[in-house]
Amino acid sequence: MRYFLAFFPIFLILALMLVFRWGGHRAGAAGWLAGNLIAFFFFGLTFDVWWVSQVKGFLLSFYVLLVLWPALFLFHTVNQTGGIQAFASWFETSIHDRGLLLVLMAWAFSGFLEGMTGFGIPIAVVAPMLVGVGVPPVSAIAAVAAGHSWAVSMGGMGVLFDTLTAITQTDAAFLAGPAAFILGIACLLCGLAASAILGQVRIWPKVLLVAALMAAVQYALAVTGLTALASILAGLAGLLVGLMLNYRGRPRLPATGRFSPLHGALFSYGGLAVLMALLTLFEPLHTILLKIAWIPVFPQVETLQGFLTRAAPGTTFRFFLHPGTSIIVLSFLSYRIHRAANLLSPRSWQAIAAKTASSAAHATLGILAAVGLSSLMEHCGMTLLLAQGLSITMQTAYPLISPLIGMLGAFATGSNNNSNVLFAPLQKDVALLLGFDPNWLLAAQTAGGALGSMISPAKMLVGCSTVHAEGCDSRALRKTLPYGLAIGLLTGGIVFALVQFF
Repeated sequence: MRYFLAFFPIFLILALMLVFRWGGHRAGAAGWLAGNLIAFFFFGLTFDVWWVSQVKGFLLSFYVLLVLWPALFLFHTVNQTGGIQAFASWFETSIHDRGLLLVLMAWAFSGFLEGMTGFGIPIAVVAPMLVGVGVPPVSAIAAVAAGHSWAVSMGGMGVLFDTLTAITQTDAAFLAGPAAFILGIACLLCGLAASAILGQVRIWPKVLLVAALMAAVQYALAVTGLTALASILAGLAGLLVGLMLNYRGRPRLPATGRFSPLHGALFSYGGLAVLMALLTLFEPLHTILLKIAWIPVFPQVETLQGFLTRAAPGTTFRFFLHPGTSIIVLSFLSYRIHRAANLLSPRSWQAIAAKTASSAAHATLGILAAVGLSSLMEHCGMTLLLAQGLSITMQTAYPLISPLIGMLGAFATGSNNNSNVLFAPLQKDVALLLGFDPNWLLAAQTAGGALGSMISPAKMLVGCSTVHAEGCDSRALRKTLPYGLAIGLLTGGIVFALVQFF
């Protein structure tokens, strides 16, 4: 009974989105309310536990929203000039196979962006590009959600992978190989899923070839310690080999001497990539900025049933290294440059700000509700109960469902990083109890957390905010859920086979 009660808030969100087609913000709010009631009546929720969990959840949500709002402002600035459509058309002029073009955009290009930024930005940027070349909005969101998932674990300049090794006290040199191997398999499966969603199954041989190269590049960089570049260069390699397979001719920038919308789009997103790479890879600057941080500390709290959450720091804010800061800087520069080139009117910032607020409102509510629920479940022992129940039930077959636990965490929180924080220590403990190499289960955990990006309501909401399709998140989730579960189960089967030999 307690297992069902612990699972009910997540079940409710799924049911409302998939069956009743509620938007993620409404379903998330309903799940949050149900979680609070269940936690109070059945899991000993106290006021202290409640406020600690919700403030932690709010700060974590703010960490994500600090990326979302500036990213949407940058997007609407570029889109106001026609830059997004120009960028999509530029891709279109270079690849004559339309099917391969669509898949590369949803899969390799989105993986490249995930490696640079993370936080749902690939969906926010690439989905409207796909819409610009004729893909229906729901299919565009679903394809990018599925396509970019392979790059999430080593995305965001490797921050997520560093967190995983830190929280489990695991040597990155030993974990990188298993993680990159499993993620390489996920890369192929995500490419095939994106192809199916876009109706381009016929190009599977090309997907197989591109996937092999991307997986090999990601693996090579990961095992040599360059996890910060693994997803970035793997996605770039996929784009390059895709261009070589179907090269139409050198894509040209506008011939006029004027600063065009395409120039603006390339400056905005290319500049963002350069700035983030500089802050991450230029070691002296990175070291200085790393020391500038705010780390809130929360007190120890305990439920009436004795579930203890020890005093610990919350989300660490390194504002100068936060992706949102780079996006804010590029948003300001992009707006000024577009204004100077007369691509935007003097008061266009008002319209851009209004569009940003309109598109971000529902996403913000959904993220606050989903992360708040996740934090509440964690502090009341509900999340741990679910994972323990699965491990006890499965016993030595546990590796089969290990990726699904990672997906569960990512679904609830909208973040692979949060899923790893919640479940990675548990996965390691279960592996040691069952006599398995913990590196394989940790690899399954982070791969599952990455795959959870394709079923995360929070990320679906980000996509809906930029394609201007109200309530499309539930329809996109209906498309991605079968693929996510199938890939998760197949990945679990591979991990189950591997732990028998290693």
